[in-house]
Amino acid sequence: MNEQEKQQQEGAISQTSADAKMSTDTVKKSNAMRFLSAFNDIDYTIKTRYNMNRSMGFSEAVRRAVALNYTVRKYEDDLISYGRLRNAIVHGNDDFIIAEPHNDVVEKIEKIARLLTTPPRALETVARRDILTVNSSKSMREVIMLIAESGYSNLPVFNEENEIIGIANGQKMLDSLGKFLLAGGKADVFLDSVKIEDMLSKIENSNYYVFVNQDITVEQVLSLFHQNSKLLAVLITKNGGAKERPLGIMTGADVLKMNKILENF
Repeated sequence: MNEQEKQQQEGAISQTSADAKMSTDTVKKSNAMRFLSAFNDIDYTIKTRYNMNRSMGFSEAVRRAVALNYTVRKYEDDLISYGRLRNAIVHGNDDFIIAEPHNDVVEKIEKIARLLTTPPRALETVARRDILTVNSSKSMREVIMLIAESGYSNLPVFNEENEIIGIANGQKMLDSLGKFLLAGGKADVFLDSVKIEDMLSKIENSNYYVFVNQDITVEQVLSLFHQNSKLLAVLITKNGGAKERPLGIMTGADVLKMNKILENF
């Protein structure tokens, strides 16, 4: 190999190394930019959704949103860490990048950003649409048999004016029967003479159910169950009105499924 060929070969190797370095830098910069984009989306979404001052620090905004948002509550520690990481990645107001996040970190913050900015709607993912309801004039025997046949333990009870008056809950009905028997009553009397509306008028109130509009997200439904331990059912109607036709229903039994939906989103 003559001197000229040797120089050409060394030049080619040098160029290949430079191209490889440029390619690596591009990937690293892409990771940083992806992280910052997701971070900014999260920051903007939290502050605008909950009417927080835009100048508020990210960590403070996250801590305030914990009680309001299931996703923020679940990823609170991660988000606080990402706030510190953001400051390590950039320098100054011009977002000059001085560090690069790991792929796993970028993918996780992007997932959190998706959950907050474009969360899955409950009606499309988890709500049961074949809603089984009970007329308020039904006897306890009829309602118990319906629960046994359907396998559903929480049935909305509507009156003749098509207004919900409560939720027929299997456990609560069993408790009522037990108290009736302890007081000296006969099982047949309870089952055939007591109407479901009679029982609900004594033990039921609006803490056990809530109406929401068709745009409610899975995260928002989970937050409702988290905030109210007595909640038995969430009923979806078009505008969230109690007199509208129910489009879907979710109960406490759906919480695990909702968690899985968010985990895999």
